[in-house]
Amino acid sequence: MDNYIIISNSPAATLALGRKIGAKLPPGSIVAMTGELGCGKTLLTRGICSALGVPERQINSPTFIFVNEYNGKVPVFHMDLYLTGKEASALDSGLADYFHRAQEGVILIEWAEKIAAILPEDVLTIRFEVTGGKKRQLEFSGPEKFHDIFKELKKK
Repeated sequence: MDNYIIISNSPAATLALGRKIGAKLPPGSIVAMTGELGCGKTLLTRGICSALGVPERQINSPTFIFVNEYNGKVPVFHMDLYLTGKEASALDSGLADYFHRAQEGVILIEWAEKIAAILPEDVLTIRFEVTGGKKRQLEFSGPEKFHDIFKELKKK
């Protein structure tokens, strides 16, 4: 499992980082994002979706509806688990069905720590940490299938 840390100094940098990730994200990917409220998960998601051909104006956090489905180059399932209680309630709300449906698309999960025990092993995990006003540290970890993303992140 590879790890990589990158610092984002602004919302614009986080959005651009999302675009770089989205450009290299293979179909069948699950991206599990963790971090406190307001740390940039939805902004990164907006960049990823943009690179996948989803108009940015369509992308918003599905906090109250659990999942937004977007049509881009591949189907994108954007989940926000902020209001989800436990793994059982996530399963009851159809999460397992989305894992199956995403074989041809991408799943982006905000607040993934709430379902860590039921996530597949081959996910790209992104941990956000607020290190200053607009500064964020993003720690990426994932299996070999995300190697191209890590190579892209290492480029200056």
